[in-house]
Amino acid sequence: MADSRLAILSRHFTSAAADCKVPPLNSVTMQAGSGSFGQNLGWIKISPEVSEALKHGTPIVALESTIISHGMPYPQNFETAKELEVIVRENGAVPATIAILDGIPCIGLTTEELEILARLGSKARKTASRDIALVMAGRENGATTVSATMYLASKVGIPVFVTGGIGGVHRHGENTMDVSSDLTELGNTPVAVISAGIKSILDIPRTLEYLETQRVTVAAYRTDEFPAFFTQTSGCKRIYFYSLNLTVDANIRLEQKSGILIAVPIPREHSASGSLIESAIQQALQEAREKKITGNAETPFLLARVNELTGGASLASNIALVKNNASIGAKIAVSLAQLQKRSYNRL
Repeated sequence: MADSRLAILSRHFTSAAADCKVPPLNSVTMQAGSGSFGQNLGWIKISPEVSEALKHGTPIVALESTIISHGMPYPQNFETAKELEVIVRENGAVPATIAILDGIPCIGLTTEELEILARLGSKARKTASRDIALVMAGRENGATTVSATMYLASKVGIPVFVTGGIGGVHRHGENTMDVSSDLTELGNTPVAVISAGIKSILDIPRTLEYLETQRVTVAAYRTDEFPAFFTQTSGCKRIYFYSLNLTVDANIRLEQKSGILIAVPIPREHSASGSLIESAIQQALQEAREKKITGNAETPFLLARVNELTGGASLASNIALVKNNASIGAKIAVSLAQLQKRSYNRL
């Protein structure tokens, strides 16, 4: 994957790439990967719109599906999913919501498929990267988390992915060893992940330390402080990167195996009270311990309980931040595609 991306930016081009007027980052990546775009990957279904975008180097933004099935109730989840795709389009990119339907990984969903997932809700299996093979083998419906969405996006050459917030090291993780696979996937998959930071139900400082261990570049959008999902500040300072498209492009040129985490602060007008959220989180954590809720069931429980305790304030903030992330992510994808086009034309 990395070799094919570097080829686009530096030296050898396939004859098909030479005929394109724009830098065919995604299509060449697929041709050089485990499957060929012309021959189809076989085990992945790609929507016609996303296929065309991959062929022509059109900017694409991957979107996860867990937020649809496990993030909020129906029909709010369905409306939010459609709105996210509209926002991506309005900012010049093609949305590619990723999920597994009847055991088939799908890159780009129809409106009907989005609604199927929304109605299934938690009946769809919450699918991390480790679960993809199981869901495929069982011909199940799977809603992809950050790690699974990153993995599948990378397989077809989509370099930008938007989510709400990533998983991380759980509070008291030094004792439980409960660490999200999102972090190890970021350490092994060269995709730029745009999020509002790390879910504030988690241990943000320890998560940032773990990301450093995984060699993951961490950037913050228009701020020098890492955001805390529901709020703009966490107390954790991070370097301010202005040219995010250059950062993503450099990661591709360097053939890095790791991804990039780009943290976008929630808009101030939608930022919930930090003390209100933290109080709700502490109560929800205590309830989770009492009920012995652990593993991948813990985060959905905590988010739902925090929303109840805050009278819906946390869910409203969640929706606002993921929409903002979609807008920023699409702009990054567009500027990255333009940068690569200029690089291609100079060669």
